[in-house]
Amino acid sequence: MSVAVYPGSFDPVTLGHYDIILRTAQVMDRVVIGVLNNQAKKPLFTVEERVAMLKSVTSDLPNVEIQYFEGLTIDFARKNKAKVVVRGLRAVTDFEYELQLAQTNRVIAPEIDTMFLATSLKYSYLSSSMVKEIASLGGDIKEFLHPQIAANVLKKYAELNQVRR
Repeated sequence: MSVAVYPGSFDPVTLGHYDIILRTAQVMDRVVIGVLNNQAKKPLFTVEERVAMLKSVTSDLPNVEIQYFEGLTIDFARKNKAKVVVRGLRAVTDFEYELQLAQTNRVIAPEIDTMFLATSLKYSYLSSSMVKEIASLGGDIKEFLHPQIAANVLKKYAELNQVRR
């Protein structure tokens, strides 16, 4: 059985992320989406909220499961018996960083490879950070997210704005 992990913060999960998930699910027997619980970052959504959102948008993909993790991606991959770590690439700047990670991971865990998937052209500019910035300024985000995720983002910013007032 071929197993891949696709790690990330997914704060929030974008259509670009979903594109990588869908394409990975078509070539791997099992795909484990690893939602990173990074204490150093200040995410918009809790790890539990991010896991729930990913479960909702991948519910039609039977070979995809969602888990959260802390620590090294390689340890998460080993725990799930994955032989592949999947990473999406939007631009050359992503490649330089991702290549360094892949090479470092290969030294730590030579039994695990990294598979790069070029993001589909229609999502090549898209990032969670960009979506959050647009939403925080009252912009339209429906082209970037599943409708349910867009509603969650807008609701979260409405709650934050209420607290600030």
